[in-house]
Amino acid sequence: MFCKLGTLFTYIMRKKTQLITTVMLFSTTIAVSQMKVREELPEKYKWDLSHLYATDDVWKTEKERLQQKMKEAASYKGKLTQSANVLLQALELNSSLIKDMARLSSYASMKADQDTRVTKYAGMNQELQQLFSEYGALTSYLEPELLTLKENQLSAFLAKEKALVTYKFYLTDLLRKRAHRGSEEVEKVLAYSSLMSGNAANIYSTFINAEFPYPEVDLNGERVKLNAANFALYRASEDRGVRSKAFATYFGKLNEFQRTFGAQLYGNINAALFATKARNYDSTLKMALDGGNIPTDVFHNLIKNVNGNLKTFHRYLNLRKRMMGVDTLHYYDLYAPLVAKVDLSYTVEEAEENILKSLKPLGTDYIEVSKKAFEERWIDMYPNEGKRSGAYSNGSGYDVHPYILMNYNGKYNDMSTLTHELGHTMHSYLTNKKQHYANSDYSIFVAEVASTLNEELLNDYMLKQIKDDETRLAILGNYLEGAKGTLFRQTQFAEFEYMIHDKVAKGEALTGEDFDTMYLALTKKYYGHDQNICVVDDNVKSEWSYIPHFYYNFYVYQYATSFTASTALSEKVLRGTDADRQKYLNFLASGSTKYPVDLLVDAGVDMNTSEPFDLTIAKINKVMAEMESILSRQGK
Repeated sequence: MFCKLGTLFTYIMRKKTQLITTVMLFSTTIAVSQMKVREELPEKYKWDLSHLYATDDVWKTEKERLQQKMKEAASYKGKLTQSANVLLQALELNSSLIKDMARLSSYASMKADQDTRVTKYAGMNQELQQLFSEYGALTSYLEPELLTLKENQLSAFLAKEKALVTYKFYLTDLLRKRAHRGSEEVEKVLAYSSLMSGNAANIYSTFINAEFPYPEVDLNGERVKLNAANFALYRASEDRGVRSKAFATYFGKLNEFQRTFGAQLYGNINAALFATKARNYDSTLKMALDGGNIPTDVFHNLIKNVNGNLKTFHRYLNLRKRMMGVDTLHYYDLYAPLVAKVDLSYTVEEAEENILKSLKPLGTDYIEVSKKAFEERWIDMYPNEGKRSGAYSNGSGYDVHPYILMNYNGKYNDMSTLTHELGHTMHSYLTNKKQHYANSDYSIFVAEVASTLNEELLNDYMLKQIKDDETRLAILGNYLEGAKGTLFRQTQFAEFEYMIHDKVAKGEALTGEDFDTMYLALTKKYYGHDQNICVVDDNVKSEWSYIPHFYYNFYVYQYATSFTASTALSEKVLRGTDADRQKYLNFLASGSTKYPVDLLVDAGVDMNTSEPFDLTIAKINKVMAEMESILSRQGK
């Protein structure tokens, strides 16, 4: 397909990053205190990237072939609207080239993520960025030329050349956004601007993953380097002193680089503002949502609804305080286990068994493909030195299969994260199998539905197996942790993101200190600091500086909207009819054949109404009521 975002590089990178789940956003424990080097890990737990390219040399040869092949695209300049057949040829060539470049990108980026310290693969990624920029400039005439099509002319082309139906949605959507596309010269400048527009995000990623001087601290009598992985581990400690010290040390070190992080984030917002003005949008929010034709009311209503239901969030915080038996709940208590004596630990093999059994409502075909992910090395399972933190699914290798990056550490949250990423993988797999590459992309807005629904199925399955009160409390608590991290926390991030973009758009220069002040005040509001519901210590002001999703521009709100959509859909999958389940599977295979809000309507949920949000709040309160009942029965 043609690049929908103005630059090919941005489009392909979104294909990968739209499916990321990082430790910064979820409470997944992702590492042990002593990581192994990659060579020490069994092969069966490492992904096999040879399915993409047998060797680095094969990758290089393919890149060189594409460098020559892409020159053919220039031959269609000035001819796109001459005939239906010529238009089809140009579209097919462009789609094929982008597909192959996305595969190159998948290989290079995942090789780099295995060990971020290896400069060779960072270099390969940089080579591709230049290639994408060159191709974007080479084909800068495409969309301006297509935008000269009249609606009746397009209809005539579609009637004459039946194969053009593959590109109908793309073409009609492009004409819808006619006011936001420029001349050939403007498009060429925007294509070249990709060489600079991603610099802030690239510098941030390199710094935080490979060069940030993580502090050392004594915890539990052991000298520990408190990197991102170990911070996730020790912030979940049962020892309150360890948690407090881990937060103070880690956030304290982040604060030492407040000015650097502030300059990076401010630069990223300015890059988004440049694109917004160049594309004639009213705001960076409007530009970000317009790609999927999502009304900005969906974003604003989410923030309004969450703020109007903070009492439900505060009920959760009071429940956590009760279960932990503390007089005052602090922010550093929020990742500690709710039920300290229950050891919810699972080997990879146990996790696989539980996950596959939980997927039974989705049918045997869904389960059989999911098995392949484990058996055919689609997953890079364990942490190793230098490996990228967090987890993601990468489905941009269209002709192969998706891949999953994990940092599995044997806890329930890790099992939950694994099925989460498997949901993404199945979404990509089914779409890639059903749709032409031109329609195989899908919006970030729907990306998290499949993943969070998988988590719902796992929770439902585990609760059916477990009758013990303490373990049920732990599983129910895990659901609440997901609600905290996905609905409330992501909406808080979205509101912070809106605030900072709005200020820059009004001409304000923001520094790290400004980000600190806004983030701390907002966090205190969400967590009821002034009502003494949860004390937000001053060091929390630095938390914004290690959230990578702020560099994706209005990405995180979709975690929250997807959570509400998947809650509504999970009820239909678990307790509905076969027709309900089939509608959901059809949704997973729909790709970008419709706008995301319309796809969800077809699946059975309307995001233009408050129903999904209301159902989610009702479920959260129902879970809390059961937990409170168990606690009362236990005399706690």
